[in-house]
Amino acid sequence: MLHISKSFRNYFSSFFFSFLLLLMLAIPARADEGMWLPMLIQQKILQMQELGFRLTAEDIYSVNRACLKDAIVHFGGGCTGEVISAEGLLITNHHCGYGQIQAHSTVEHDYLKDGFWARTRQEELPNKTLTVTFLRKMDDVTQQVLEGVTVQMSEVERQGQIEANIKAISEQTLQGLDRKFYSVSIAPAYYGNQYFLYLNQTFRDVRLVGAPPSSIGKFGGDTDNWMWPRHTGDFSLFRIYAGKDNQPADYSPDNIPYRPRYHLTISAKGVQPGDFTMVYGYPGRTRQYVLSPAVDYLVNRSNPHKIRMRALRLEVMNREQAKDPAVRIQYSNKNAGVSNSWKKWQGESRGILNAGTMGKKQAFEKRFQQWAEASGRQEYITLIPSMKELYRQLEPYMFASEMYSEAVMAVELLRFASTLESTLVRNGTARATETAHAFFKDYFQPIDQEIFELLFTEFHQVMDPFSHLLPSNISTGECFSAATGQALSISSSTQVPFPIANADYAELAAHLYSTSVLTDRKKTLELLAKDSAQALSLIREDPAFRLVDPFVRKNRDEIQPRITEINRDLNLLYRTWMQAIMEFDCDRVFYPDANSTLRISYGTVQGYSPADAVMYLPVSTIEGIMQKDNPQIFDYDIPQALRDIYAVRDFGHRESNGTVPVCFIATNHTSGGNSGSPVLNADGHLLGLNFDRVWEGTMSDIEFDASVCRNISVDIRYVLFVMEKIGKADYLIKELDICED
Repeated sequence: MLHISKSFRNYFSSFFFSFLLLLMLAIPARADEGMWLPMLIQQKILQMQELGFRLTAEDIYSVNRACLKDAIVHFGGGCTGEVISAEGLLITNHHCGYGQIQAHSTVEHDYLKDGFWARTRQEELPNKTLTVTFLRKMDDVTQQVLEGVTVQMSEVERQGQIEANIKAISEQTLQGLDRKFYSVSIAPAYYGNQYFLYLNQTFRDVRLVGAPPSSIGKFGGDTDNWMWPRHTGDFSLFRIYAGKDNQPADYSPDNIPYRPRYHLTISAKGVQPGDFTMVYGYPGRTRQYVLSPAVDYLVNRSNPHKIRMRALRLEVMNREQAKDPAVRIQYSNKNAGVSNSWKKWQGESRGILNAGTMGKKQAFEKRFQQWAEASGRQEYITLIPSMKELYRQLEPYMFASEMYSEAVMAVELLRFASTLESTLVRNGTARATETAHAFFKDYFQPIDQEIFELLFTEFHQVMDPFSHLLPSNISTGECFSAATGQALSISSSTQVPFPIANADYAELAAHLYSTSVLTDRKKTLELLAKDSAQALSLIREDPAFRLVDPFVRKNRDEIQPRITEINRDLNLLYRTWMQAIMEFDCDRVFYPDANSTLRISYGTVQGYSPADAVMYLPVSTIEGIMQKDNPQIFDYDIPQALRDIYAVRDFGHRESNGTVPVCFIATNHTSGGNSGSPVLNADGHLLGLNFDRVWEGTMSDIEFDASVCRNISVDIRYVLFVMEKIGKADYLIKELDICED
């Protein structure tokens, strides 16, 4: 074996990255904002080819032959995944598969901590509720959806006609198909100016195949989340199973690996600055065309309060998880879910302020208003004033709704009480019992009780200006009154005002959690073992349910209907707004906002400058992992096996320029839901898995700023390295089609 001195390696590494920096600076930043519909990609193919793309629109989307779309799945309804072998092997992010990995983990078999690798097909683990969905066809059905719609119709009549048309189109599309596994969705684009049909096929037998330890798959944890440089091996492996006829089927030991219409070839060549990249996935929601009041609300009211609420929860979770490995496992997925948005909202607000988004929108609105008044068209002249008035009416209801979600329903006991009651009413005791088992598996009362105290104290304060949107009375069984220092015996019919006068929520929490049956697994299951009528009565008498139910009713009966009503009026005006700004700004190319349907974005591998005198390279390496490695910090405590491999630099086939690439960034426009999306090169080969955005660019849901908006991906070479060296999963690598050139 050739041994290279450490000093030479350091010199070579320094030279290599200096070269990369010079190369990066020599290439002008190229980015194309937008999330484009696959069936219409022909409109953008020339621009893509100018950036280096070598395939055709038919290679991206076709209903007549196998193509890239046939390898892409909506994973679990919230992420994206892609098929990478002829035997149904599927790859997505580690954080997308986190819930399944956690569900299979115990203290004895901690797959979160140690990783998991199925050595045989028999060891692959079923996941009861996990599904993956393929898009089989999409169509522009605008004409059919709007058939019979006239300008004389009221908005209610118009929507009724549209819904009837959508139902008829869906029924016709599903004729002859198994509706258990096929579905149709018809989604509006441009606020209802256009409609697209999506025919989907869903597979319900999806099994866990492999996952690295969380110290690789979640390396950097919440500290590095949304940040660059990143060194996270954010991937997990699943396999799709089908019936003997290769069609979707419910789980059965007799099912066989699915034989996909198309699977991705993996590129081991890697990336260089300026290389073309394409992301193909299911972005969740963007709002590029909203007016300035919506942005003002987001930055100055909504985000600050939501961030505060989640910070309170995270402080408690982090402290308690650090004390006990069992609690760490129980709350790992919950913690990640709370933290992800908490940090994203901070970056989003900062990015909007730095980009001057408010000022840009206000200036655009001013120019539009001048144009509208010059045109003399009354429907355009009154558009912005009418929309701003609706936003003024909407704001208190939206804020109340968000605070109900972030405070009241963020308390696990209260959410469980409400869910258990509604499940029992709708689905009976068997399903309610399943709900209870799932709840108690990952429930730790001390965390929830302290969170109740903190959130209700905060909720009481922030909702003071909106007291009319709080329940006027609550029935809480025995409700502690700090004013008297005693528990008040309140019958089920007795009401007390909310907020409780002079309430000490620590005392109220102590009393609530000591008297509610629903904090105790055994007592709850005994309650559910009774006949359904008696069980329902007992749940409704429980103090946890009596506390939460007035909030649920207030939200359901008053707040949400008002939000729906105002949003209906807003959406009507937004439909006109889209027509108007397309006419006003006729040289601009408008793409439809993301709505969890399959989209394409494209760009190039590029670094960026987040601040004065700072320039980030677009590729991170294993050296960065070793620089961050710290056994004393959970987020940075890597497996000893990785330290040993690095010590002898046994990088195997995945070595590149004396190191192992780990992650890279590019200018693709992505959003939530793009997690797990394939990042493809100019030949449609898999370069990596999208898993995040840089913190400075998280405002891209509102405004895409090409100077700082970057998507973060794990390099597929690092995935292969981890599979080979950490997972010893050569048998899986043999399934893959790998292009080394």
